[in-house]
Amino acid sequence: QIQLVESGGGLVQPGGSLRLSCAASESIFSFGVMGWYHQAPGKEREFVATISSSGTTNYKNAVKGRFTISRDNAKNTIYLQMNSLKPEDTAVYYCRGLANGVWYWGQGTQVTVSS
Repeated sequence: QIQLVESGGGLVQPGGSLRLSCAASESIFSFGVMGWYHQAPGKEREFVATISSSGTTNYKNAVKGRFTISRDNAKNTIYLQMNSLKPEDTAVYYCRGLANGVWYWGQGTQVTVSS
């Protein structure tokens, strides 16, 4: 069973920054694509950012220019650097990866942006 474990969430003031990490139990070369999704209370889980095995990145329009997804193959980890955070970014953030034709989800980490 492949496991994805998120960390780095917390409480931050508007305009602040956080860096989320997602550590995989397998080499991230096993994943054709990995990414971050978030889910706010009462809302559907939605795409935030993805990074492919080739390094191609995609972002939700609302986070473009503020968030950066990256990977460290040696550490089997992907990251989401979140800058200029806004209250509307508040959500549980989930890591997701596609490996061997199967999608895997992490357990999520809470991000709260509030004054």
